[in-house]
Formats: sequence, C-alpha cells, structure tokens
Amino acid sequence: MPAPIVHRRIVALLIPVLAGLLVASVTVLRAPSAAAATPLTVAQAISGQTGGSGTVVGYIVGEPTATDTVRFSSFTGDTALAIADSPTQTSTSSMLYVQITSSYRSAFGLATNPSNVGRAITVTGTLTAYFAHAGLKSPTAMAFGTTATTSPTATATATPTATSTTDTYYASALGKSGASLKSALHTIITTGDTSISYDAVWNALMVTDQDPANSANVILLYSGISRSKTLNGGATGNWNREHVWPQSHGDFGTANGPGTDLHHLRPEDVTINALRGNKDFDTGGTAVSGATGNYTDADSWEPRAAIKGDVARMVFYMAVRYEGDDSWANLELNNSTANGSNPYLGKLSTLLAWNTADPPTAAERTRNQVIYSNYQHNRNPFIDHPEWAASIFG
Repeated sequence: MPAPIVHRRIVALLIPVLAGLLVASVTVLRAPSAAAATPLTVAQAISGQTGGSGTVVGYIVGEPTATDTVRFSSFTGDTALAIADSPTQTSTSSMLYVQITSSYRSAFGLATNPSNVGRAITVTGTLTAYFAHAGLKSPTAMAFGTTATTSPTATATATPTATSTTDTYYASALGKSGASLKSALHTIITTGDTSISYDAVWNALMVTDQDPANSANVILLYSGISRSKTLNGGATGNWNREHVWPQSHGDFGTANGPGTDLHHLRPEDVTINALRGNKDFDTGGTAVSGATGNYTDADSWEPRAAIKGDVARMVFYMAVRYEGDDSWANLELNNSTANGSNPYLGKLSTLLAWNTADPPTAAERTRNQVIYSNYQHNRNPFIDHPEWAASIFG
C-alpha cells in the first residue's frame, strides 16, 4: 500500500518542472517572429534567403518576367514586383522579386498601377526564391512608404503619399491621366526651372554626355561615336549641338528656353547633324553613312535602335514643357512627317512605339538627374515615368 503514496509525491514534484519546460518552449517559439519584424534592406534580403519571414524596405523598379529579365515599362501583369535599394537600379542582381498575391494586386500590380514605379514600399513575407531569383513570397503585409500594414483593403484605398525623391517631385501629378496629367506635369517642370545660355550648352554637354569609358570624350547621339570634348565646333570632324526638336519646328532659334534646353540638346557630328536637319521622326529610308543603324528619307529620320526611346522621351518632354504660355510657341506632336516649319513634330505613333520598345537605361536616368541637380533644376518626367507617354499622347 505505501507505493501509491510515493508515486503521487513524484508526480507532484514533476508538475512544476514540466510547467517550466513548457514556458521555456513557448519563449523559444516566439523569438523568430520578433526577429522577422526587423526591417531589412533589399541587399540584406537577397543575401538572407532562409525561407523565414522578413520585412523588407525598398523601391519599386519594375515587373520581373524571368530570372534575369525585368520590364521597366509597358507592364503586362499584376502578380510580381522587382524592388531595389535605389529607385534607378537596373541590374537584376541587385533586385528582390516580390510575389503579389490576389488581395494586393489592385493596389500594387504594375499593369494596373504603372505610376507605382519609383515609389518606396515595405513588404513582409517569406524570404525564398521567386522566378528562380532572390525573392519574397506569400506577402502578409504590403504598404507604400516605410511601414507595412496587414490590411490589403486599407492599403488599396489609402491616398498615395510622396515617399521617394521622384514621388515628392511629381506629387501633384500622381493619380492623374490624359490632359490633367499633362497640365500637372507642365506646371511641375516649369516651376523654378533655370535656363542656360547657348554658349553654356557646350560645357554642359561635356558633362551630361560624357563617355563613361573615357572622361575626355562625349558620346554622339545618333552615331554613338565617342569623340574628344575638344573637337566641338562647326568644322567637318567636329561635334556640335543637335536640337532633337528642330529649331524650325516652332521658330525658337537658340535663345534661352527651348533653344537651350538640355533635355533635348545632344552632341552630334556636324555632318550627321546637317543630314538630319529638321526632319520628323519615323521608320524607313536609306542607311546613313557615318551613323550605323540610322536611316533617312526626304522627310523623316530613324535613329539607331539603342536611342529610339531616348529620342521619343526628349520630344515628349518638349511638347509638355513648351505650351505657349511663356512667350514660346505651343509645341505639339502629331502623326505627320510633313510638318515643315510648323510648331509640330511627328510621327507620334512611331514615337510611342519607340518609347515602349526602348525603355529608359541607367545612363538616361543619370543624365536626367545631372540636368536636374546641376543645370536646369527640372526633370524629364517621361524618363522617370515612361508609362505617362501613353496616358498623355496615346
């Protein structure tokens, strides 16, 4: 009969010990979720593909479509984002691919919201490969800015806020489209901008179009040739100042304003510049000697493939910047290649196609930033948001 008493005493002694073990187990299980709440940079998230939960802060830069391919414009879906630590990042190795589940697509999908590019975002989810690339899947919270929310509905209906440098600059244009967007952008890029003299353009182009492989040279626009900065002038073999929107299409000459606007002035070989003349832009014609990849006929010019989008975005800018309210002609785009000396330029349908086929490059974005920071203090919005071209001109 004494044995049961001993057993009861042993059980009584073990109960506190077991309770302590359970408390310890609960403490250990909770520790990972606390760590997962610590915000990570995109670089940290890329190097920390552990399969655990993480919260990442970055900038939306595009739509991933394959392991090493990201769309920067003309988005086709709402199911994935590429984010980076810089809003101008173009290298996929520095991007994190983010899965967008159904409850977040209406607010964050790029096909539905192309103007989200460049915005800061905070997202929480599983740090694991997506598209066979460093990724974040099954998000539990997504929000613009630096604080995520677990309520997709609240995020989708919230008023967009300016969270990155370009968001702040374009704050009054966000959410607009068509004529309203064009008007808002015109106000933004004319407010506080600075014009330079035509003589000052020489030195400015030596900075904005410097050859990244040779600081003593500039890259010529149409020909793509690297040429010494000192060979600027009007002689054969020199480079001079090409007006991508021809001076005669608006009769603005070389006075401060459209005649000296760096957003459409580029270095070009004197002979090639003369061959282009004041022709509109379109496809076709005969090959241009001395400028491989360019073609021309009686009334149009087709630039090489690598700069077709650059050309389109330059003239989109001019048509928005110069609206006839600051003593200059109202520059407009149309679908003609016979504009002569009228303040019009074409061919609009071709330019829109070029903008889509040749999205902004890192070099183009850098040039835009240099003009903004060092010279005119305004930006080309179609480099920052190439999707706006279709909204305004499409």
